[in-house]
Order: sequence, then C-alpha cells, then structure tokens
Amino acid sequence: MADFSADRPAEAKDSAPPPSPNRSSSGEDTEKRPGFLAELFAPVAGFGVSFMTQFRAPVTVQYPEEKVPTAPRFHGRHQLNRHPDGLEKCVGCELCAWACPADAIYVEGADNDDRPVEEGGTGRFSPGERYGRVYQINYLRCILCGLCIEACPTRALTMTNFYELADANRADLIYEKHQLLAPLDEGMLAPPHPMVAGMEERDYYQGKVTAATPEQASATRADVPAEGEGA
Repeated sequence: MADFSADRPAEAKDSAPPPSPNRSSSGEDTEKRPGFLAELFAPVAGFGVSFMTQFRAPVTVQYPEEKVPTAPRFHGRHQLNRHPDGLEKCVGCELCAWACPADAIYVEGADNDDRPVEEGGTGRFSPGERYGRVYQINYLRCILCGLCIEACPTRALTMTNFYELADANRADLIYEKHQLLAPLDEGMLAPPHPMVAGMEERDYYQGKVTAATPEQASATRADVPAEGEGA
C-alpha cells in the first residue's frame, strides 16, 4: 500500500498542543499564588466597602417636601394633546394599544359627526375622520416604556414629567380620557366644534392652524357637553 504521509506538510505530522503559559518547559506550574496575608483577609475583603461607608455622611432625600427635578425626557404620566384651536389630535387608530407590551391601553374610536344636533349629530372632536371616544390607561399595568408614543402617528400621545402615580385605590389608577387630555390653553375651544373654515386635516398637521377663530366660537354647540363633562 502506498504511503502518503510524505505528501503532508511537516507541521501536520506533529500536532501536539502548545504548552500551557502557566507551565514551564519542565512541566512545573509557574502560576503565582496569593500570599499568606491575601489568603487570610480574602473572606472578609468584601466587607471593606461596607466598612468605608460607615465614615461617610448619610444622604437623605427630603421627599416630598423637596422634589428633585426630573430629566427633560423623563417618561412620566401620559398626555393626550390638542391642536391650537382645541380639537384633539387623537384619531382613535388604536396603534398605541397594539404597541403596548403590557396591554395597559384601551381605546375605542368613533366617527366625527357634523350633522345638526336635531338630526342626532354628536359634533366634531378631531380634524380627522375619527376620534378617540374612549381612552383609558391602566397604570397598574403600565411600565412607562414609551413604546405607545413611538407608535402614535399624530403625536397625540406624549409623556409628561409627572411621576407621582401612587394611590390607595386600584380603581383610581385607571385614568380616563378626561384625565389624560391636555388642558385648554389660550386661544383654544373645548370640542365639539367645527374645523377652521377652509382648512383640511393635513393643514392642522402642517401648522397652518394657530388658534380658534370667531366662527368656531359662534358655532360651538353649547347644548352638547364637552368631553369628560356630563354623565
């Protein structure tokens, strides 16, 4: 039988493992071992940090009398924003509820109805086709991750710096829409009311609406309760 060992490279013949870096050429273990004092104090070395803290002045947080300001991008309680004329930015798409990993958001959308009150119309709450009729956030589940505000296509949902959400009643930690809506600023009207004359939905998101107009104020339905009022 032919011998093919001669065709192999020389290094392939002697494939012995390289010597360990902790062993000398004679096979003796050359790894340095800790000294006597190091072995003696090794079991209590972890208490050194605790021992050193005994000589430091304690840091006491005077909460709630003194509150430390939060970071500008702190994830606190949510807020449903408005357009400059008071109409709501939420269009009831429910994307925030789908994005929530804790299933803490519940949304029910409804169609805006510009029909007269005599014909059963309910009024307009947003410049879009729909609006969020029911909006709830369960802060017993919410982990304040911010995925819901990333999913919102209209920037209707943002997070504030408010973090005092503790309560003694579990039911009070389920926030309704009227608790989450941003307050009315100067120049805003509480919906329902019509859109600014001559404006479309995209004009609102392009910043062409800056405040409510006198026509909107005169057309505001006084007999229709604002969102969160009434029952």
